[in-house]
Amino acid sequence: MYKSIKFCSNYMLPNTLFMGQQLLFIAACASTNSEAQQLLIKNEATEGCTVITHKQTQGRGQRGNSWEAEPGQNITLSVILSPSFLAVRRQFYLNMAVSLAVLDLLREQGMQKAQVKWPNDLFFEDKKLGGILIENTINSHTLQHSIVGIGLNVNQLRFSSPAATSMANVSRRAFDLEKVTMRLLELLEKRYLQLRNGQTDRLKVEYLQGLYRYQEVHAFKIGDQEVQGQILGVNEEGRLAVKIGNELRYFDFKEIAHVINC
Repeated sequence: MYKSIKFCSNYMLPNTLFMGQQLLFIAACASTNSEAQQLLIKNEATEGCTVITHKQTQGRGQRGNSWEAEPGQNITLSVILSPSFLAVRRQFYLNMAVSLAVLDLLREQGMQKAQVKWPNDLFFEDKKLGGILIENTINSHTLQHSIVGIGLNVNQLRFSSPAATSMANVSRRAFDLEKVTMRLLELLEKRYLQLRNGQTDRLKVEYLQGLYRYQEVHAFKIGDQEVQGQILGVNEEGRLAVKIGNELRYFDFKEIAHVINC
């Protein structure tokens, strides 16, 4: 079994029960989600096992989108969870819990305007700070394992896309990457335990409170058509409820997109 590997001389494990207590640091890899998957296949991971890298060469986002990250400047990690208590049809509650954990971190660091952009991005105003990719395996009607990939722009200052930003750009200061990473794992455990304890109503309320453009009228793109709509909620399957005209419609991932002018 992998042992904890220190990635700097004064490295400390997070103050958690299990999240990040088994930690594997890899200087560079194709994808931390892929590395975590191999640990599961080899039965070498306990719940909370975390894979961290400073350089991800084939990082991916939701539905195959690429993820840009400057080596050694950002958080790039994957956590292995075993949410067997969660029914497959309610799996989006895990997205809510993880999104709120990252949002908690950002707000602790002074970014009160940080929001969750459905389904799994972190935004500050109209720019992307980070993203989440959760890959689940199913056992009958419940989740068996979940690999939670989190990418968060921390100290990177320049991006090829004008739609991206970082904690450093927003706060105008640099962050201790190790401390921020460990704090993220602590907050992730807190939110995950809320989920495990059945506090789904609380998670949904807080998720909606932090949801980008919630209950505001904005432009959306559906296929080739641009429409005006108002987000009114998210159901437990993760479908976005948008009121368009007098009709309330539900959309799955990639069926609708925000129109954002940066």
